[in-house]
Amino acid sequence: MTQTVDEKFELGVPNGDDRERRICQTCGFVDYRNPRIVAGSVVTRGDQILLCKRAIEPRKGFWTLPAGYMELGETIEEAAQREAREEACATIEIDRMLATYSIPRIGQVQVMFRARLASDFEAGPESLDVQLFDWKDIPWSELAFPTVVWALTHYAETRGKADFVPYGNPPNTEKVTR
Repeated sequence: MTQTVDEKFELGVPNGDDRERRICQTCGFVDYRNPRIVAGSVVTRGDQILLCKRAIEPRKGFWTLPAGYMELGETIEEAAQREAREEACATIEIDRMLATYSIPRIGQVQVMFRARLASDFEAGPESLDVQLFDWKDIPWSELAFPTVVWALTHYAETRGKADFVPYGNPPNTEKVTR
Protein backbone atom coordinates (compact mmCIF):
# COMPACT_ATOMS: atom_id res chain seq x y z
CA MET A 1 0.00 0.00 0.00
CA THR A 2 1.33 3.45 -0.86
CA GLN A 3 1.75 5.98 1.89
CA THR A 4 0.38 9.47 1.18
CA VAL A 5 2.46 12.53 1.90
CA ASP A 6 0.18 13.51 4.80
CA GLU A 7 0.72 10.13 6.48
CA LYS A 8 4.42 11.00 6.89
CA PHE A 9 3.61 14.20 8.77
CA GLU A 10 2.60 14.47 12.41
CA LEU A 11 1.95 17.45 14.62
CA GLY A 12 4.67 18.26 17.11
CA VAL A 13 6.68 21.12 18.57
CA PRO A 14 10.11 21.31 16.87
CA ASN A 15 13.16 21.91 19.07
CA GLY A 16 13.47 25.61 19.87
CA ASP A 17 9.93 26.37 18.70
CA ASP A 18 6.87 27.28 20.76
CA ARG A 19 3.98 25.97 18.68
CA GLU A 20 2.80 22.84 16.96
CA ARG A 21 3.92 22.34 13.39
CA ARG A 22 3.61 19.55 10.86
CA ILE A 23 6.87 17.54 11.00
CA CYS A 24 7.89 14.84 8.51
CA GLN A 25 8.51 11.64 10.44
CA THR A 26 10.86 10.38 7.70
CA CYS A 27 13.30 13.29 7.32
CA GLY A 28 12.40 15.79 10.09
CA PHE A 29 11.32 18.54 7.63
CA VAL A 30 9.18 21.16 9.40
CA ASP A 31 6.25 22.33 7.28
CA TYR A 32 6.01 25.98 8.34
CA ARG A 33 2.69 27.46 7.34
CA ASN A 34 3.02 31.21 7.40
CA PRO A 35 0.70 34.02 6.37
CA ARG A 36 0.43 34.95 2.72
CA ILE A 37 1.19 38.47 1.58
CA VAL A 38 -1.41 40.31 -0.48
CA ALA A 39 -0.39 43.39 -2.49
CA GLY A 40 -2.91 45.88 -3.79
CA SER A 41 -3.61 49.49 -4.58
CA VAL A 42 -6.19 52.21 -4.40
CA VAL A 43 -5.74 53.31 -8.01
CA THR A 44 -7.01 56.72 -9.06
CA ARG A 45 -7.41 58.81 -12.18
CA GLY A 46 -8.16 62.33 -11.09
CA ASP A 47 -10.81 62.04 -8.38
CA GLN A 48 -12.07 58.64 -9.55
CA ILE A 49 -11.16 55.25 -8.06
CA LEU A 50 -10.63 52.04 -10.03
CA LEU A 51 -12.63 49.04 -8.85
CA CYS A 52 -12.77 45.52 -10.26
CA LYS A 53 -15.82 43.22 -10.11
CA ARG A 54 -14.54 39.77 -9.14
CA ALA A 55 -14.94 36.93 -11.66
CA ILE A 56 -13.65 34.34 -9.18
CA GLU A 57 -14.45 33.15 -5.69
CA PRO A 58 -14.34 34.20 -2.97
CA ARG A 59 -16.96 36.91 -3.33
CA LYS A 60 -17.51 36.50 -7.09
CA GLY A 61 -19.60 39.41 -8.43
CA PHE A 62 -18.51 41.85 -5.71
CA TRP A 63 -16.28 44.88 -6.21
CA THR A 64 -12.70 45.05 -4.98
CA LEU A 65 -9.44 46.89 -5.43
CA PRO A 66 -6.85 45.37 -7.76
CA ALA A 67 -4.97 43.11 -5.34
CA GLY A 68 -3.71 39.57 -4.92
CA TYR A 69 -1.03 37.27 -3.61
CA MET A 70 2.61 38.23 -3.94
CA GLU A 71 4.77 35.79 -5.95
CA LEU A 72 8.27 34.64 -5.10
CA GLY A 73 10.94 36.80 -6.70
CA GLU A 74 9.00 40.06 -6.81
CA THR A 75 8.88 43.10 -4.59
CA ILE A 76 5.63 44.10 -2.95
CA GLU A 77 5.41 47.06 -5.37
CA GLU A 78 5.94 44.75 -8.36
CA ALA A 79 3.20 42.48 -7.01
CA ALA A 80 0.75 45.40 -6.76
CA GLN A 81 1.60 46.47 -10.32
CA ARG A 82 1.22 42.90 -11.63
CA GLU A 83 -2.16 42.52 -9.92
CA ALA A 84 -3.39 45.74 -11.60
CA ARG A 85 -2.26 44.33 -14.97
CA GLU A 86 -3.92 40.95 -14.32
CA GLU A 87 -7.23 42.24 -13.01
CA ALA A 88 -7.65 45.50 -14.93
CA CYS A 89 -5.13 45.26 -17.81
CA ALA A 90 -3.80 48.51 -16.35
CA THR A 91 -0.42 50.07 -15.82
CA ILE A 92 -0.15 51.94 -12.52
CA GLU A 93 2.36 54.30 -10.97
CA ILE A 94 2.72 53.70 -7.26
CA ASP A 95 2.76 56.85 -5.14
CA ARG A 96 3.43 55.40 -1.68
CA MET A 97 2.34 52.80 0.85
CA LEU A 98 -1.13 53.48 2.20
CA ALA A 99 -1.60 50.73 4.80
CA THR A 100 -0.71 47.29 6.11
CA TYR A 101 -3.53 45.13 7.44
CA SER A 102 -3.11 41.93 9.47
CA ILE A 103 -5.84 39.34 9.03
CA PRO A 104 -4.78 36.31 11.09
CA ARG A 105 -8.18 34.60 10.66
CA ILE A 106 -7.32 33.91 7.01
CA GLY A 107 -3.53 33.99 7.33
CA GLN A 108 -2.97 37.18 5.35
CA VAL A 109 -0.96 40.36 5.59
CA GLN A 110 -2.28 42.92 3.11
CA VAL A 111 -0.09 45.78 1.92
CA MET A 112 -2.00 48.54 0.12
CA PHE A 113 -0.56 51.41 -1.90
CA ARG A 114 -1.83 54.67 -3.33
CA ALA A 115 -1.35 54.61 -7.10
CA ARG A 116 -2.24 56.52 -10.25
CA LEU A 117 -3.70 54.93 -13.37
CA ALA A 118 -1.14 55.36 -16.16
CA SER A 119 -2.96 53.58 -19.01
CA ASP A 120 -6.32 52.55 -20.32
CA PHE A 121 -7.97 49.60 -18.59
CA GLU A 122 -10.35 46.73 -19.24
CA ALA A 123 -11.47 43.63 -17.41
CA GLY A 124 -8.77 41.00 -17.11
CA PRO A 125 -9.44 37.26 -16.71
CA GLU A 126 -10.15 37.60 -12.96
CA SER A 127 -12.63 40.48 -13.39
CA LEU A 128 -16.18 40.60 -14.74
CA ASP A 129 -16.01 44.39 -15.03
CA VAL A 130 -13.65 47.25 -14.24
CA GLN A 131 -14.82 50.82 -13.69
CA LEU A 132 -13.73 54.20 -12.41
CA PHE A 133 -16.05 55.47 -9.66
CA ASP A 134 -16.58 58.89 -8.18
CA TRP A 135 -16.48 58.67 -4.37
CA LYS A 136 -20.24 59.22 -4.08
CA ASP A 137 -20.91 56.35 -6.54
CA ILE A 138 -18.76 53.64 -4.93
CA PRO A 139 -21.01 50.58 -4.47
CA TRP A 140 -20.30 50.31 -0.73
CA SER A 141 -22.81 47.51 -0.10
CA GLU A 142 -21.26 45.48 -2.92
CA LEU A 143 -17.61 45.66 -1.80
CA ALA A 144 -16.03 42.23 -1.49
CA PHE A 145 -14.00 42.49 1.71
CA PRO A 146 -13.69 44.64 4.86
CA THR A 147 -10.12 45.54 3.89
CA VAL A 148 -11.41 47.19 0.70
CA VAL A 149 -13.57 49.47 2.87
CA TRP A 150 -10.60 50.12 5.17
CA ALA A 151 -8.27 50.99 2.28
CA LEU A 152 -10.80 53.29 0.64
CA THR A 153 -11.46 55.03 3.96
CA HIS A 154 -7.76 55.42 4.64
CA TYR A 155 -7.22 56.69 1.11
CA ALA A 156 -9.90 59.35 1.67
CA GLU A 157 -8.09 60.44 4.84
CA THR A 158 -4.85 60.96 2.86
CA ARG A 159 -6.29 62.93 -0.05
CA GLY A 160 -4.18 65.99 -0.60
CA LYS A 161 -1.45 64.77 1.75
CA ALA A 162 2.02 64.18 0.35
CA ASP A 163 3.26 62.67 3.58
CA PHE A 164 1.56 60.51 6.20
CA VAL A 165 2.26 57.49 8.34
CA PRO A 166 0.87 54.31 6.72
CA TYR A 167 -2.29 53.03 8.36
CA GLY A 168 -2.92 49.70 10.08
CA ASN A 169 -6.05 47.81 11.07
CA PRO A 170 -8.78 50.18 12.19
CA PRO A 171 -9.77 50.05 15.86
CA ASN A 172 -12.45 47.54 16.84
CA THR A 173 -11.77 45.11 13.98
CA GLU A 174 -11.14 42.10 16.23
CA LYS A 175 -14.28 40.29 14.98
CA VAL A 176 -13.16 40.67 11.36
CA THR A 177 -9.57 39.62 11.88
CA ARG A 178 -9.89 36.72 14.36
